[in-house]
Amino acid sequence: MTEYKLIELTVRNHAGVMSHITGLFSRRGFNLEGILCGKIEDGSKSIMYLLVNHEERLEQIVKQVEKLYDVLSMKVHDNFDETIFMRLQDFVFSGTTPPALKPE
Repeated sequence: MTEYKLIELTVRNHAGVMSHITGLFSRRGFNLEGILCGKIEDGSKSIMYLLVNHEERLEQIVKQVEKLYDVLSMKVHDNFDETIFMRLQDFVFSGTTPPALKPE
């Protein structure tokens, strides 16, 4: 079974940020297994969740991501439910809103 890590990023929200961050992984031949992103607070920030394979070189890439100007904070999670990435497809095509995304 593949061991995954979840990288949670709070970033500045402007055009090109997602491309800049995902490009860093791509240039190093590191595959992103899943990406979730949405704006938070007043819209000036976004939160990104990156699902990645746990590999030896992940630590090096994490250090490089932390140095990016647009990355305001970062956490790497070991314990999480990675199936949310797979279940989103069901919600998108069913026309229902996932419980975690419904307004209270």
